[in-house]
Amino acid sequence: MSRPAVPPAVHDSLVLEPRDVHFDWAALPLHWIPDEPMATHTVNVLHLLLPEGERWFVELFKEALPLITDDQLREEVLGFIGQEAIHAEAHQEVLDHLLGQGLDPRPYVRQVTWLFHRILGPRPGQSPLQRREYLIERVAFVAAIEHFTAFLGNWVLNSPGLDRAKADPTMLDLLRWHGAEEVEHRSVAYDLMVHLDPGYLRRLRGMAIAGPTLVHLWVRGVRFLLAADPSLRGTVRPTWREAQQIARRGLLPEPVKALRSALRYFRPGYHPTQEGSSSQALAYLAASPAARAAATH
Repeated sequence: MSRPAVPPAVHDSLVLEPRDVHFDWAALPLHWIPDEPMATHTVNVLHLLLPEGERWFVELFKEALPLITDDQLREEVLGFIGQEAIHAEAHQEVLDHLLGQGLDPRPYVRQVTWLFHRILGPRPGQSPLQRREYLIERVAFVAAIEHFTAFLGNWVLNSPGLDRAKADPTMLDLLRWHGAEEVEHRSVAYDLMVHLDPGYLRRLRGMAIAGPTLVHLWVRGVRFLLAADPSLRGTVRPTWREAQQIARRGLLPEPVKALRSALRYFRPGYHPTQEGSSSQALAYLAASPAARAAATH
């Protein structure tokens, strides 16, 4: 099966390689955006969702490897698997640090684990045809989620508001390193989905299910973190109005722009390379303290 047309760009010559980064969280304050607990914890939902989510991506894409008949796509999927595995471990370290600061993320993480492993995990007793269909359906979910992670990656690479607010530099490097790799590999899940099923309805259904689910999980995650924060004692309640105000200061993505990005996914001629810049992503990865340190080891 031929691959979808991709706009000519730096993206075409990318070779995805895992970067074995490490971060020192010893000095990370609980509110790493000073005096901004809601903004801090809205971003911190990433640490709740990503470790188990990205481990699930890895297992799912390993399951898909035997179905790939395009050698270039196979290499990209292998690079994607390597990058996602390191992402999961990097965010897990932040969860461990939060626990040490008195914020216990485990009740929420257990629910996320249940979702990925019980609801979206393997289903024994399926026929070969059912297993293939179920696998492709889950790949479509990942393609939709990867659209959002690329949107977030592009945002964090272009978010001077976080620098103006004096956000913790180690956390900023984690977010921008991760965001840059999300932009770098933004088309892999989509290309795999199209390789396995080029039908438009598959793409539509993937976003129609994954998009609202992700928003629901994120809102619940923000509420959980604010309630579990021992320094707040339940005094901060999230609202959409406050989220919009924080976004205007450049500390969070603007909800309207996130919605517009999701709607672009439904365009018949859509391809992920139309979102974000591979050149910008590679430029940050060349400058990232963690990525540069990984390259020297």
